[in-house]
Amino acid sequence: MKKNFLTAAALTVVAFFVATEIAQAADVTFSGQVRSRWGYNEHTSAANNSTRKFLNDSDGDDFIATRVRLNANVNVNDSTSAFIQMQSNRTWGNDLNTANAGSGGGSGNSSFSPSDADASVGLHQAYFTLKNFASLPVDLKLGRQQVVLDGHRLFGHTGWTTGAQTHDAIRLDHKHGNHTLTYAYVLANEDGRTDTTEDDNDIDVHLLRANFQGILGGNLSVYGVFLSDECGLTTGTVCSGTDNNIYTVGFRQAGQLFGIDYRGEYYYQGGDAIADATRFNTAGGLDYVQAGGSLTAVDRDAYMFGVRIGKKFNNVAMKPSLTIWYDQLSGTDDSDLASSDYGTFNTLFDTGHKFYGHMDLFLNNITHGTQNLGLTDLAVKASLQPMPGWTIKAAWHKFETEVDPSSNPFARQQALTNSVDEDLGTEIDLALIHKYNANTVISAGYSIFAAEELFNLQTGAPANSADWAYVSFDVKF
Repeated sequence: MKKNFLTAAALTVVAFFVATEIAQAADVTFSGQVRSRWGYNEHTSAANNSTRKFLNDSDGDDFIATRVRLNANVNVNDSTSAFIQMQSNRTWGNDLNTANAGSGGGSGNSSFSPSDADASVGLHQAYFTLKNFASLPVDLKLGRQQVVLDGHRLFGHTGWTTGAQTHDAIRLDHKHGNHTLTYAYVLANEDGRTDTTEDDNDIDVHLLRANFQGILGGNLSVYGVFLSDECGLTTGTVCSGTDNNIYTVGFRQAGQLFGIDYRGEYYYQGGDAIADATRFNTAGGLDYVQAGGSLTAVDRDAYMFGVRIGKKFNNVAMKPSLTIWYDQLSGTDDSDLASSDYGTFNTLFDTGHKFYGHMDLFLNNITHGTQNLGLTDLAVKASLQPMPGWTIKAAWHKFETEVDPSSNPFARQQALTNSVDEDLGTEIDLALIHKYNANTVISAGYSIFAAEELFNLQTGAPANSADWAYVSFDVKF
C-alpha cells in the first residue's frame, strides 16, 4: 500500500513538471478581471426597459452585478498565438427561486439556495492569430473576438455592460509603413442547418477599413461596411422575409493640431430598408402609403456626423481639460416617406455609452430610442486631476431630435402640445475615478436626466427627471 502511494505521488510530481515545461515552451500567460458594480437606476425597468420614472415618478432600483474573467494567452511560436477568455456574469442574490435559474428568472445563487445553481460561465473570446498568413504580409485572426475600431463609433465592445460584446469573425490585417488595411467577416447570425435555403436567414457583415497615420497631426480611417440581411432579422427576432441590407461608407479623422485635440467623422448609409419600413409602418406610425410613398420598395438614405475639439492643460495645476462636441444622426420625416426612403441611421455595433450620455437612454442602434426621429447631441465635457491617482469628470448633454416632430407622423399622432419642439432633454454626468493601485480602479458616478415633453413619446405627457448612480471596483491581474 505504501509502495503504491509513493508510486502515485511520484507520477503526479512528474506529470506536474512535464506540464510546466510544456507551458513554458508554449509561453502561456494567465490574466483576469473581477469587476463588481453597484448601480441605482430610476429611469428604466429591467423587465421591459420602459421609462419607469419618467412616466409615473416611481422609485428606482439598486443592484450589484459582477463580471469575472479568466484569460489565457498562448504564444505557440513566432507566427502562431491564441487567446481564450472565459467569463461569468451574475447579479448578487439572484434569485431566491432556484427553479427559475437559467430560464430568465435568475442564476439561482441566492443565500437561501442549498446548492449554488449558477451556471453562467461561458466562452467570451477564443481565437488564434497567424502572422504572415500563407507567406503573405497579412495577419489572420480567426474565432470569437472583439472588433474595436477608432473610438467605438461603428464597432466597439460595449465594455460598460456586464457581458460586453464579441463577434464570431475572421479578420485580416496588413500593416506597412504608416498605413493599415483591414478586412473582417462577421457571421452575426446563423439560423441553423435545417432551413437555410441560400442562407437567407443568416446575417453577414463585411468590413473594409484603411487607416493612414501622420495626416493632419493624427490618423485618417476610411470605412466600407456591408451588412447583409436578406430576411429582415435585424428588425426583430422573427424573419420578415424582406430585405434589410445596410451599406455604410465614411471616414474618421482625429488628431492634434496647434495643441488642440480634434475629431471629425461622417458616414452615409444606403441599401434596402423594406423590413425597417414595414416594422415601423405598423408599430411606429410611419405611414408610407398615406404620405404618397410605397412599402414595396424602400431605399435607405441616412447619415451621421460628429465633430469634437478639446484641450488638456498639462502644465496647469490639476491638469484641467475641456471638450466640446456635436453629433447628429438622421431620422425619418414626411419627405422620406413620400419618396419611399428610410432616413434613420443605424449605428451598427457601436459602444453608445461613450457618446450618448451615461444613462444610456439613446442606445437603440435602429431608432436611437426616439422612434425614428433621429438624434442630435451637443455636449460639453471637463476633467480635473486634483491629486495623483484621482480624476474628476463632468459632462453636460443637450439632446434633440434631428427631425422636426411636426414632420413625423408618429410624433404628430401623440398628444403633444403646440409648443413642443425638437428638445428631448438635458443630462448631467459626474464621475470620480481613483487608481487605488496598479491593478485596482475604484470609480463612482452620478447622472440626472431632465426630460422634456417630447422625450415621453409614448404618452405625450410631461416627463419627470430621473437619477442614476454607480460605484465600481475593478481588479485586473
